[in-house]
Amino acid sequence: MLGHIGFSYIGLIFLLMLMIPNLIWAKNQPQGYDAKKENKILSVFERVGEVLVTCCALFFSDFNLRKWSLWSWWLIAAVILMVMYEIWWFRYFSSKRTLSDFYSSLLGVPVAGATLPVMAFFLLGIYGKVIWLLISTVILGIGHIGIHMQHRIEILTGD
Repeated sequence: MLGHIGFSYIGLIFLLMLMIPNLIWAKNQPQGYDAKKENKILSVFERVGEVLVTCCALFFSDFNLRKWSLWSWWLIAAVILMVMYEIWWFRYFSSKRTLSDFYSSLLGVPVAGATLPVMAFFLLGIYGKVIWLLISTVILGIGHIGIHMQHRIEILTGD
C-alpha cells in the first residue's frame, strides 16, 4: 500500500492529459472568471493537493502497466474518466466559453472539469495500491471540487 519509488509513465500520461488542456485554458478563460473570490482554505487544499498528486503520480512505479489481473479494471476505469475529461474540455473549447460552460456537468458528473480528473487519479491510486496518491487525491478533491462547486453555486444563485 505504500508504493514503490520509481518513474511512472502512466502517471506522466495522466498528468499530460490534465495539464495540456489547462495550459490552453489559461489563454481561453471564461468571461467573468475571477479567482480572487475563492475560499482561501479550499485554495490551500487545492495547491497542496496538486503538488502531492503530481509527485505521487510521477514517482511511484506502481501505476505502470503490469500483467492483467482484476486490479487492471481500476486502471481501465481511470482511463475512461480521463477520456471523459478530455471530452469535457473539447466541449468547453467548442462552446462560447462562459462560466456556465466551465462549471458544467458531463453525463451526470457535476462540475466535470474538476470531478473527473480527481476521480481518475483516485482510481489510479487504487490500481497502484498507493495510499499516498489516495490521500493526495482526497486533499486535491476537497480544494479543487470545493472551489468549482462554490463557483457553480454562485452561477446558479446569481451571486
